Amino acid sequence: MKISVIICTHNPRRDYLEATLDGLRAQTLPADQWEFLLIDNASEAGRAPDAELGWHSGARLIVEKKLGLTPARLRGIREAKGDLLIFVDDDNILDPDFLESALKIASERPYLGSWSGQCRGTFDEEPPEWTRRYWGNLAIREFKEDRWSNLPRLSDTMPCGAGLCVRREIALHYLKLNESGQRGFQFDRTGDSLVSGGDNDLAACACDLGLGVGIMTSLKLQHLIPPVRLTADYLTRLAEGIHFSSALLDHARGLPVVARSRGRRLLDWIRLQMTAQPYRSIQSAAIRGFDRAVEVLRNQSSSNTND
Repeated sequence: MKISVIICTHNPRRDYLEATLDGLRAQTLPADQWEFLLIDNASEAGRAPDAELGWHSGARLIVEKKLGLTPARLRGIREAKGDLLIFVDDDNILDPDFLESALKIASERPYLGSWSGQCRGTFDEEPPEWTRRYWGNLAIREFKEDRWSNLPRLSDTMPCGAGLCVRREIALHYLKLNESGQRGFQFDRTGDSLVSGGDNDLAACACDLGLGVGIMTSLKLQHLIPPVRLTADYLTRLAEGIHFSSALLDHARGLPVVARSRGRRLLDWIRLQMTAQPYRSIQSAAIRGFDRAVEVLRNQSSSNTND
C-alpha cells in the first residue's frame, strides 16, 4: 500500500464530513493505491460519523475511545499500512490531484520527511475583514513557491496539520516519542480545548531523523470554516491555546522558554493600551497563554528538583 489517508473526527459536522469524503472520492490516484482510515475519536451518542464508506474497498472505520486528537492520530499511525501517511481534517476538501501530487513529492524529494500544501479558506459566510490577520491561525495559507528546511521550529517551512504528509518512519518515530513517555503533554485538541501543536511536533520528527520539512505549492485543499471560528471570542481562545502549546513544544524540542522580564511586561502593557479591540483581547490572550506555559514549566522544574 502506497498511501494511508487518515481522518480523525470527533462529533463531526455531517455536511463538512460528507464534503471531505466527496473530495476523497474524486481523487485521480486509483483507490487501489491508497487505504482510508476514518478514526472516530470518542464521539458522543448520536454524533458519531455514519458516512457510507462502501465506495472504497480499503476503507475502515476505527473507534478510538480515548478523547483527544493525539490519541486518535496515534491510533491511525498504528493501524496504517501505507509508506506515506496523509492526515486530513474532517473539514478539508482535497483538490482532485492531491494524493497523486503527494506521492510524486515523496518520490522526487527523498530528503523531505514531512510536508503539506496550500489551504484555501472556504467560508459559510463572508468573513469580517478585521479577522484576515488571524487566518493563519485557522490554517489558511497560500504561497507561490516551494519552501523547505531542516529546522524543526521555523514557521516559514513548517507544514500544517491540514493535509499533513509524513513518511512512515517519521510517523513511527512520533509514535515512539509518545509511547515512551517523552511527550507527557498532549499538544493537540481535546474536546473543546483549543490547545494545538501536535501536527508541528509530528512534522518536526522528520528533522529528528535527518530529513527536512516543507510546504509545496502543488498540494492544494479547501478548509471549510463556519462563522463561529471568525468571532472575537473564538479567535481569542485560539490565540491563547496556540501560544500556550507553542511554548511547551519549544521546551520539548530543546529550545529556551524564558519568562518575560519586568521591562518586557511593561512594554507589552503599553502596547496593549495602544491597541484597539478586538485586537487587544486577542494579543492579551496570546501573552496570557505564553505566561501560563512558563508557569507550567516552572512548576515542573520545581517538582523535579524536589523529587
